[in-house]
Amino acid sequence: MVPITYYLLLAAALFCMGMFGVLVRRNALVIFMCVELMLNAANLTFVAFARMRGDDLGHVSAFFVIAVAAAEAAIGLAIVIAVFRSRGSVLVEDIRTMKH
Repeated sequence: MVPITYYLLLAAALFCMGMFGVLVRRNALVIFMCVELMLNAANLTFVAFARMRGDDLGHVSAFFVIAVAAAEAAIGLAIVIAVFRSRGSVLVEDIRTMKH
C-alpha cells in the first residue's frame, strides 16, 4: 500500500507547477490549463484523504470539483474564442486592454 505522503507530495508538486504556470505564462489557454492542473491536485488530495479515512466524502468532493472545472473550462474557452475573434490574440495583456 502506498503511503499518503506520496500522494500529498505529488499533489503539492502538481499544484506548484500549476501555480507557476498561472503566474508566469501570458497565453490565456495555457493559464486555463494550469488552473485545471491545480484543481486536479486538489482532487488528488481529496481522494487521498478519503482513502486514508475510509469514507466517500473525498470522492464526492472531487466529483463536485470536476463538475465545476468542466463548467469553468467551457465558459473560459468561450471567452477565449470570443476574445480571439475580436482581437486576433489570446495574450493576457491584450485582454486587459479591452476598454471601449
